[in-house]
Amino acid sequence: MFLGTYTPRLDDKNRLVLPARFRDALADGLVITRGQERCLCVWPLAGFTAATEQLSAAPLTSKSARDYLRVLFAGAHDEVPDKQGRVTVPQPLREYAGLVRDCAVIGANTRVEIWAADAWEGYLAAQEDAFSAMSQEVPPGLL
Repeated sequence: MFLGTYTPRLDDKNRLVLPARFRDALADGLVITRGQERCLCVWPLAGFTAATEQLSAAPLTSKSARDYLRVLFAGAHDEVPDKQGRVTVPQPLREYAGLVRDCAVIGANTRVEIWAADAWEGYLAAQEDAFSAMSQEVPPGLL
């Protein structure tokens, strides 16, 4: 499980140092791809493989399934972090997420998300009221 918020920076070679707490889970390989709300999703290779197996069950006759799969896979980049826990973020993915220097790397349970730091702060501020309101809709006993 990936938890927490970290604030690494892209270096001059467009590499991002993964948070130390995430490195073991991502050491055998990872996939970076487009996420929703202009963030990037980082999956452990095994987790991405499992997710894509589920997605493969979607009927190719469904336009929305085809559209989603095209965007997901066309932007995907697989990599193994180096010994310092760095991964290169390809230019198309940096452009998609608006990554220039300061980043927010967040744990999102089964995956990691990479955000431009200012975009993450804006998203978090905009979601605070919705987050508070949602707690009322969680089934009793769950939280």
